[in-house]
Amino acid sequence: MSSETTHTLQVCRSCGGGAPLDVHFCPQCTKILTLGRHGDFFSYLGLPRKLALDTAQLEQNFRTLSRQFHPDYFYNATPAERRASLERSSYLNDAYRTLRQPTSRIEYLLTVEGMPVGGDGAGGTQVPASLLEEVFALNEELDEVREMRGGGAAAEQWKPRLERARRPIEARRDAHAAELQALSAEWDALVERGAGPDDRRPVLAALRERMLERNYINNLLAGIERELAG
Repeated sequence: MSSETTHTLQVCRSCGGGAPLDVHFCPQCTKILTLGRHGDFFSYLGLPRKLALDTAQLEQNFRTLSRQFHPDYFYNATPAERRASLERSSYLNDAYRTLRQPTSRIEYLLTVEGMPVGGDGAGGTQVPASLLEEVFALNEELDEVREMRGGGAAAEQWKPRLERARRPIEARRDAHAAELQALSAEWDALVERGAGPDDRRPVLAALRERMLERNYINNLLAGIERELAG
């Protein structure tokens, strides 16, 4: 067996035969395959690596595989088969939870494409350049509100200021949602026409940047909510 073939096959531990990465049962002996070499969440669920997934197809594939992997069907099987059913069921649940949500789907796509969100540690604390103006204005407003609260000002005096400060941040969040949707459609079009890595990388980079900004915006909004609750 050539090295190229080995990289695209998983080995059945029951009969020693080879099987494609995207199948769950050995073509030779029909035994369930251990969860060793496999593709990704998309291929595991029999779906294309696209962002606008057919949710009805996702549900159907998930339920079909859930029945096939369910440990009850392997109650009298060998220990290796019982373990394989548990491993595949667990991985299936992880795949389903990730792919059913658009944002976690984008984050996962970026991870499998080698551009994880926050992989360089920049996702949590570094202010994205495009948000500097909003962050500066918000921090000024928060400082003034904290001074008012420290001076004993009533909630009806400072809460409206926080509400006003929240609006431009929410507007940026909505704009980012639209941008992510447009970039997702662009990615899917590239997948459909079989575009190569050089064509895909700019779209992935833009998706990653928007996701970093989205996460920072959500952190800002969460901070405002904490101030309002305080």
